[in-house]
Amino acid sequence: MGQDALEILLIEDDLGDALLVQEFLDDGELDARMIVARSFGEARQLLAADATAFQCVLVDLSLPDADGLDMLREVLGLAPRAAVLVLTGLNDAQVGVSAVAAGAEDYLVKQEVDAPLLARAVRYAIERKRADESERELAEARILSRENTRLARGLLPVPQLQDTTLRHHSRYRPGRRRALLGGDFYDTIETADGAVHLMIGDVSGHGPDEASLGVRLRMAWRTLVLAGLTGGELLDTLDRVLTLERWTEEIFTTLCMITIHPDRRRATMYRAGHPRPLLFNGSGVEALPEDPCGPALGLFADAEWPVAVIELQSPWALMLYTDGLIEGRIGDGSRRLDTEGLVDLTRRALRQGMTGHDLIDTLVTDAEDLNGGVLTDDMAILLLSGGHE
Repeated sequence: MGQDALEILLIEDDLGDALLVQEFLDDGELDARMIVARSFGEARQLLAADATAFQCVLVDLSLPDADGLDMLREVLGLAPRAAVLVLTGLNDAQVGVSAVAAGAEDYLVKQEVDAPLLARAVRYAIERKRADESERELAEARILSRENTRLARGLLPVPQLQDTTLRHHSRYRPGRRRALLGGDFYDTIETADGAVHLMIGDVSGHGPDEASLGVRLRMAWRTLVLAGLTGGELLDTLDRVLTLERWTEEIFTTLCMITIHPDRRRATMYRAGHPRPLLFNGSGVEALPEDPCGPALGLFADAEWPVAVIELQSPWALMLYTDGLIEGRIGDGSRRLDTEGLVDLTRRALRQGMTGHDLIDTLVTDAEDLNGGVLTDDMAILLLSGGHE
């Protein structure tokens, strides 16, 4: 008997019938181990202990302590991933049909069973169950994908820009498998005075709680901008929001926000422990200076965030990103891509004529190629450009 032998549970109170089933399994050359439960109570204990231990359950619907379709439904509930075959008497064929309608894979009339028939029935039942499970999982994945798409439309930001000369591109990808959102967040909004405000942030940690906090911080930021708050006053207020919303004092958030003046020639930037954005001026690109920079939100009481002034030369672009883009490794060593490596990749992409979404996609692909695989951290990229004819 091989290591991959099928595990079969036979629920049968007649010891003679149980021995006959075992003989048929042996003669049918079916690599299987069979455990016999001589009452439904015994079967219930076995299935409750480990329902996944059995690939197939053979059940007689006439037991001393239970019988009929109600017992079958309980078996199906206890062993949802097992193929269930019903054993009936010659005069109970209609019961077998009803059992299949209730969820059993098939039914066998005891008086008509032989070794080849039993082996074939068990194999087919298991394969049908696997096919049904695969189809169910596929259907659930499709439903989840549609729900995630609708939810993402509600939770991810829609840029609010009236200036048609500006070009806005973004990329968002959570690090957790099958996750809808990560702890990264971003937003862009143009206010009535013509100023354009853009922001990107990263909540420490990974998980649904961090994703939820990121959404709340983004919505708070947009609300504060619309209320007229800017600069250090805005960050002070957002810092208090984080302190009130987080579930532990260890949670902090890095953030970078930039306000582009209405004349589109200058911008002001505040960084709270966040990676340096890239500035595109003319045909070149460079990382903005390391200083000035304040601490991440949530770390220190009465923290201050100094302002940096950015001169924009037409055509210009600003790219904000989270550290998920630059923390990938380069080759097999411990060296990270980091900001300087991202600048090199960006210059190469610009020489290839990449702009907009193509530029972002190329940078992500190149970073993953250097990393030797998919970047596993949450990642957000925001690219805003202006001064184009």
